[in-house]
Amino acid sequence: MLLSKPRTPGMLGHVSRSLAGVMIAVAVIFCVHDDAAARGAPDSFADLAEQLSPAVVNISTSQTVERQNSPNGGPQLPEGSPFEDLFRDLFPHGGQPGGPRRVQSLGSGFVISPDGIIVTNNHVIEDADEITVSFPDGTSLKAEVRGTDPQTDLAVLKVESETPLPFVNFGDSDGARVGDWVLAIGNPFGYSGSVSAGIISARNRDINAGRYDDFIQTDAAINRGNSGGPLFNMDGEVIGVNTAIISPTGGSIGIGFSVPSNLAKKVVSQLQDFGVTRRGWLGVRIQTVNDELAEALGMEKAMGALVAEVTPGGPAEAAGIEAGDVVIKFDGQDVEEMRDLPRIVADTAVDKAVRVVVFRKGKTKTVKVTVGLLDEEQIQAAAVRPNSDDGGTGTDIPAIGMTLRPLSSEARSEFGIGDDVAGVLVSDVASEGVAADKGIKPGDVIVEVGQEPVSSPTEVETRVNEASEAGRKSVLFLIQSEGDLRFVPLTISG
Repeated sequence: MLLSKPRTPGMLGHVSRSLAGVMIAVAVIFCVHDDAAARGAPDSFADLAEQLSPAVVNISTSQTVERQNSPNGGPQLPEGSPFEDLFRDLFPHGGQPGGPRRVQSLGSGFVISPDGIIVTNNHVIEDADEITVSFPDGTSLKAEVRGTDPQTDLAVLKVESETPLPFVNFGDSDGARVGDWVLAIGNPFGYSGSVSAGIISARNRDINAGRYDDFIQTDAAINRGNSGGPLFNMDGEVIGVNTAIISPTGGSIGIGFSVPSNLAKKVVSQLQDFGVTRRGWLGVRIQTVNDELAEALGMEKAMGALVAEVTPGGPAEAAGIEAGDVVIKFDGQDVEEMRDLPRIVADTAVDKAVRVVVFRKGKTKTVKVTVGLLDEEQIQAAAVRPNSDDGGTGTDIPAIGMTLRPLSSEARSEFGIGDDVAGVLVSDVASEGVAADKGIKPGDVIVEVGQEPVSSPTEVETRVNEASEAGRKSVLFLIQSEGDLRFVPLTISG
């Protein structure tokens, strides 16, 4: 434990001047230095909890839902059963539709300004008809929704109070380190004002909750009802908004996740000002650069975000970014991996002109992009093609485990391929070949090989042979499948 006090320098006066004594003295000096540099756990969190708790609130919601049918018209009981009255109360309409019913839920939140601005999770208040905020002193106030952001699961509420409310401030989550002490305050299972302590277990966690995942992981106990509550550092600043847990039972097992404050601050500010978020938009569809792709692209190491498709009319197209480019730097920030790029772009001011460094065909190139406004409601419909195999003959390329055919009008009709798609049709795939391992299917279209367009099976075969003769272990294919483009590195066999 780190509770022991540093040794005092006076102990060194008793050390012998012999060689052994010098060695002991050095060891003692190191012990003194290490103990002094380490920051021990506080003797108590009581002062901090007392200071912060008044600004942490209980959020209760209610909503109206339609009563669902019971397939058998409700429970069937023997006539004269002593439970008849009970089930009559529970199923007043015999299990049949009997009008709407009220459903209630609980969560947590915290006040960030004395005029009544409150932060919580979107899922705490989503679809609520009525929201009530209860304070530790017993005061309850009705709240209205200022704005929500499902992408980060954040929401901003507003309450009206005759007196200034106690509030807390956001801190710098980027300064938080793994191993730092943190304090979580909330209302688990409806028990208001519950305090739990722990440490930051990890940073930058991706839990597949959304495209902007960047969670702080903590072992401070977080349970149902803690959602939307604050995670404090030892300076009493909010460095996270408690949002999710991993648990097979619904109770804390020491793995909780919080939205970092530096992300929350930007979202909350926009929700206050506009009622919605205003995120930057680049207009590309991207994929991960793994070792295979890096080798096929001629990169020294796997990094960046590979542009699989450029949205027509988007900022990237206007700037000259192309499919096959790897974005390695955006507005001065390194893009170490694919998931970095959406967060960086989203945090960039709309209409800002930024420099983007891409890796293209063995060289780096800098382009200037004017960031657009992301439309969260925009849904891109995927093209649907029939699930059938091509029965015709074609050019067999064993090195990649595919049989190819020209993209004829008959093939377009059979597989639902649009007239705007150019390339070579995959008519068959060897079940144990490298193409099948990568998920390529009959009906897919090869658009590029080695980042060069192809229009015939012969061109595909030639590019594969050229790569093999050049000593390349793999060759990069651009595949269109069911309306989506993706880059696929295929290992050359044989």
